[in-house]
Parts: sequence; C-alpha cells; structure tokens
Amino acid sequence: MGWVLLSIAIITEVGATISLKVATDGKKRWYVPVAVGYIAAFTLLAGALSLGLPIGVAYGVWAASGVALTAVLARYIFKDPLTLTMCAGIGLIIAGVFLVELGH
Repeated sequence: MGWVLLSIAIITEVGATISLKVATDGKKRWYVPVAVGYIAAFTLLAGALSLGLPIGVAYGVWAASGVALTAVLARYIFKDPLTLTMCAGIGLIIAGVFLVELGH
C-alpha cells in the first residue's frame, strides 16, 4: 500500500508542477490545482512513509520520478526541449532509483 500511495504522490506532484507552468503563463486560476496538488503529494508521501517505506527510498523515487516525468511531459505539452543529454540523464535517474531500491 505504501508503494501505491507513493505512486499517487508522484502523479499529483507532476500534475501540480505542470499546472504551475500553465499558471505562470497568465492563467492564474491554475494556482488552485498547483496548491492542491502539492499538498496532496506531500500528504501522500507522508502516508507512504507512515506505512514503512524508508525515507531514502521513498523520497529518492518520488523526486527522481517527478523530474523525469515532468521533463517528458513538458516536451509533449509545452514543446520544451528534450535533448539526447537530457534523455541520458533520465536514464541515469532510472538506474539510480533502481540501485537505491536494490540497496534497500
């Protein structure tokens, strides 16, 4: 159940971050999903921790996944650059998260 909460936390954090980009483009009503999304993400992360996920693993997976997913989504939604170097970085993030989990 901790992994389910962590997965939902990642999705809400990425949604809030994407909403933040929309809000900063002049659509101020998007600040509401930003605030709700970040509050939900931290609450869900806390729930995952309370169910026994180690903080190093949970936070590492949450932060790294958020960075990777946000970069990929920003490419498709906002046409942000996604260079070969950035893709290599995402690959390293995936490898790092795998190693952190393996070490747990």
